[in-house]
Amino acid sequence: MKLDIQEYANKSVLCWLATSSLEGEPNVSPKEIFLALNPTTLLIANIASPISERNIRANPRVCVSYIDVFEQRGCKIKGDARVIEPAAPEWNDYLNQLKTLAGESFPIKNIFEVSISRSANILAPSYLLFPEVNVEQQIESAKKAYGVKVEAD
Repeated sequence: MKLDIQEYANKSVLCWLATSSLEGEPNVSPKEIFLALNPTTLLIANIASPISERNIRANPRVCVSYIDVFEQRGCKIKGDARVIEPAAPEWNDYLNQLKTLAGESFPIKNIFEVSISRSANILAPSYLLFPEVNVEQQIESAKKAYGVKVEAD
């Protein structure tokens, strides 16, 4: 079953952006403000990521992953990124869409635009080890494991 890139981006609280320098030094960092603009483009707000920015400028190949922590499934995306600066024609459109998530609280320096070339599902090993487990059971198990209490209405 192929998971929907946009659906899981909307369900995820963080994404993880992996970059590497021109010399191949890897870097991975969490990003809080991101959205799947469409099935082929992911936008990530650069709030405080000078290493990610430097790496993208030197080597645009990136990998991004995000999951719904309770369902324990999500997406891994590979593609090329570019840094969108405030003078770029798409800046206002991209910024307005990211601000619907961020509000005015986060100072967005620039935006990483990822052109998606490949995507794959991310599944917790329990889905593979125990094929009889359904999503609802996985959510219940995750909430129990993480100590999340849900109060009845």
